[in-house]
Amino acid sequence: MTATTDGSSGVVDPGATSASQTTISIPTTTTAATTTAATTTTATAAAAPDVRDAARLAVERATENLLARQDAQGWWKGDLETNVTMDAEDLLLRQFLGIQDERTVQAAALFIRGEQREDGTWATFYQGPGDLSATIEAYVALRLAGDLPDEPHMARAAAWVRARGGIAASRVFTRIWLALFGWWKWDDLPELPPELIFFPKWVPLNIYDFGCWARQTIVPLTVVSAQRPVRPAPFALDELHTDRRNPAPLKPLAPPASWDGFFQRLDKALHVYHRIAPPPLRRVAMKAAARWIIERQENDGCWGGIQPPAVYSLIALHLLGYDLEHPVMKAGLASLDRFAVWREDGARMVEACQSPVWDTCLATIALADAGVPADHPALVKAADWMLAEEIVRPGDWAVRRPELPPGGWAFEFHNDNYPDIDDTAEVILALRRVAHPDRDRMEGAIARGVRWNLGMQSKNGAWGAFDADNTSGFPNRLPFCDFGEVIDPPSADVTAHVVEMLAVEGKAHHPRTRRGITWLLAEQEPSGAWFGRWGVNYVYGTGSVVPALTAAGLPGSHPAIRRAVAWLESVQNDDGGWGEDLRSYKEPGWAGHGVSTASQTAWALLALIAAGESGSKATERGVAWLAETQLPDGSWDEPYFTGTGFPWDFSINYHLYRQVFPLTALGRYVHGEPVFPTSRS
Repeated sequence: MTATTDGSSGVVDPGATSASQTTISIPTTTTAATTTAATTTTATAAAAPDVRDAARLAVERATENLLARQDAQGWWKGDLETNVTMDAEDLLLRQFLGIQDERTVQAAALFIRGEQREDGTWATFYQGPGDLSATIEAYVALRLAGDLPDEPHMARAAAWVRARGGIAASRVFTRIWLALFGWWKWDDLPELPPELIFFPKWVPLNIYDFGCWARQTIVPLTVVSAQRPVRPAPFALDELHTDRRNPAPLKPLAPPASWDGFFQRLDKALHVYHRIAPPPLRRVAMKAAARWIIERQENDGCWGGIQPPAVYSLIALHLLGYDLEHPVMKAGLASLDRFAVWREDGARMVEACQSPVWDTCLATIALADAGVPADHPALVKAADWMLAEEIVRPGDWAVRRPELPPGGWAFEFHNDNYPDIDDTAEVILALRRVAHPDRDRMEGAIARGVRWNLGMQSKNGAWGAFDADNTSGFPNRLPFCDFGEVIDPPSADVTAHVVEMLAVEGKAHHPRTRRGITWLLAEQEPSGAWFGRWGVNYVYGTGSVVPALTAAGLPGSHPAIRRAVAWLESVQNDDGGWGEDLRSYKEPGWAGHGVSTASQTAWALLALIAAGESGSKATERGVAWLAETQLPDGSWDEPYFTGTGFPWDFSINYHLYRQVFPLTALGRYVHGEPVFPTSRS
């Protein structure tokens, strides 16, 4: 489908949907008058017995579909779709290193062209507004593939870019890529020196003040920034500048007494330092950065299991003299090919990350909730695979928790440096659903994961995703960091998953669990919802928190839970489903509003069912919507992005979300609340 764009505001009409979905007006306030959606009788709201019969049939179909998707090794993995900057930067890396091959270039170009919208732009999520930086990077990638500036699709893109300020208005990371080829001046980029690697952990702006994903990107970029390389550009990009003579207009400085003003002046000082930095010190700093990078390369050659740090690490090491045949470089380049998804039409899409651990634990929970026996071979095989993925050595998290023994799970196939607090909680919940024959092995892994999760609690009583107390406000203020989140503070969704896991483990009254519950109750929005950091958005946050609170012993009558139920009922769509647009991260009026999706409807249902609302009209209508929109093969269609890497800035369509969450919700509707056959509670 082609989005309908409101040129005055950049807002896409969420009413441009398939025939089976209800048109939704753009909300104007967080308390838009949508309460009638919870009580209006529609064709979707059938009598309860019919709804239950439809739900049972949907569960059977979805279970069969999900079982058929399991890999022979025991894991599940859906595609992780982001946006074309991954594909564009992959081609730019290959151009920089001189390793282009025509098949890869043309396959990437085919995918990028297919994602362009009618107005010439590229968005960062389905039916989102055109994004300037994504459009510039996609345009440059197509130029590398041979598309000419006067071709209609290229001319439309260039005109749109110029109308919005040209290259000068793009984000820092885009201009870094352009500077590598002389399309932008290094002097006009923020400075970040490699000497940052020497800062001890108690000094502000040390590398461990950054979130793990930002840390892995920034360390290699300090080397690139110090080297300031320029490869001969294969063509000019004059058509993307608004003023070819002065492409980088000076921006006024903020007042010196303000934080913005301070960091702007700090950046100017760092530019001066770049010119006078003692060469011996700079060489030692870059060597230290190289050691740091190499020490964190995973066994599969990647860095942190995600594509961006791998790309920048390869550039940095190449600049420091590592040739393409060096084992570190060869392994790193080989790992990038594993991020590529080749489609039937010959297009090549690059995943920013891969999610097998996350997908596998969610799939295991979904199948168990659907009534698959705890000793089913598929579940035992999944548990075997998850147990083999346990991380038993320290990583960067130990900088702040040096005495904490390791344990837990990461998100990806290979990422031993950065186990994930969220994944660890959900893996434990999944393992507890399986009757594994090696009980001692499973109990040992669970005990280590629980201990590690407890030890990673932040001072405020909540949990972040990868680190404890990663809350410094300074990194976000650097001019260099103008894109996405660069710190990892606690969030309601991660905290909720940990609290739920601890409750299942018999620790509902543990002091750390109670502190987490207290934090969650304090974080509830006035509307009754909770913010969603890693899923879109308030529907995800609320769908995570309510089941956690009830698992920990709060009754459905608790005021916080009643407020959450009332909010979910108030934002239910007329078709019976729930949806929330990514614009809710920027515009409060979008909170809880958007086209109905399978995953978001499931999140809302998980909260309602946990709150004791299985027999409510809102729940029945939501279940009916899932049953009616299920495809004949037992799956659901979901082009909308309901996951996030960074709220708003980097959005994700987890292709398995549309399967695992609806099956979980329908399973709990049909079979009741989860049963943990091996629980120690």
